[in-house]
Amino acid sequence: MSLFHRRPLGRSSLSVPDVCLGTMTFGEQTTEADAHAQLDYALEHGVNFIDTAEMYAVPPRASTCGASEGIVGRWLKRQAREKIIVATKVAGPSRNLDWIRGGPLALDRTNIRAAIEGSLQRLQTDYVDIYQLHWPERNQPMFGQWQYDPAKERECTPVRTQLEALAELVAEGKVRHVAVSNEHPWGIMEFTRLADEFGLPRIVSTQNAYSLLNRTHETAMTETCHREKVGLLAYSPLAFGHLTGKYLADPAAAGRLTQWPNFGQRYTKPNVAPAVAAYVELARSHALTPTQLALGFVRSRWFVASTIIGASSLAQLKETLPATLTPIHGELLEAIDAIHLRYTNPAP
Repeated sequence: MSLFHRRPLGRSSLSVPDVCLGTMTFGEQTTEADAHAQLDYALEHGVNFIDTAEMYAVPPRASTCGASEGIVGRWLKRQAREKIIVATKVAGPSRNLDWIRGGPLALDRTNIRAAIEGSLQRLQTDYVDIYQLHWPERNQPMFGQWQYDPAKERECTPVRTQLEALAELVAEGKVRHVAVSNEHPWGIMEFTRLADEFGLPRIVSTQNAYSLLNRTHETAMTETCHREKVGLLAYSPLAFGHLTGKYLADPAAAGRLTQWPNFGQRYTKPNVAPAVAAYVELARSHALTPTQLALGFVRSRWFVASTIIGASSLAQLKETLPATLTPIHGELLEAIDAIHLRYTNPAP
């Protein structure tokens, strides 16, 4: 019997385990053999929810584009497909990814259709359970940017047109449910409003960063998603490894941030290190590892439908998956909030 709970996603009939296995390391830090071992281990423990994307592995580059989906696909073909929940994403424009479909210039019908066809081929399946727009096409702050700048406005594919393209894929059976990622309240409202008004598929979730270092979701996004019945798939719950405390002890510790110094810009802000130090001290004062505190906190939040955890190795997954079950309540939660008020969202 699985120790992980299942939670409904949006207004759909789909329910997902409250922990999801992320695959962004597959094909870069993680070999195919280790990745398949991770997938087996997660499934054995009741986690049948897998998240990937056409641009993975990360950091994104031409030589590894699609590698994660390919690795998942070669594992998926040996499974009972109906028992696995697979989520993937279509890359949007404005990220200098020239090797993806010649550089995706829009989230229009042509690009969305080309993207899903490629993903289905790599995943070796006829359909995906959740298809996500990896980031909005429109101008908005994301990936560590923290201010909206109207001077950066540009022409973009209307949200209704994006939904209509996704609706075709749902009608054809290639996609069961549609979703977004790295969204803001305006986007959530626009997608749900237009879906309701024109009878188009309703988004079931948004995949956004959420951790002890980034609780920006808790204000406008929490209310918006709660009222519109849009689940949060929380990514980066360990803040790219910062919340394990390893970079405090050794700034050159092995990890994505030392292997690729320009990756993870949101974690270069000045209050990240002191906030991490405070959370590490709190965890140890309660006989917890920093990883247990960080992952247990995210999974415990009432508005988180599923916590996405990723690992570079099976050994790492064997630490992080059980850590998500750490109970967080009472005095410990009050202490977490006290640190949050002292170092509010140091890595938005």
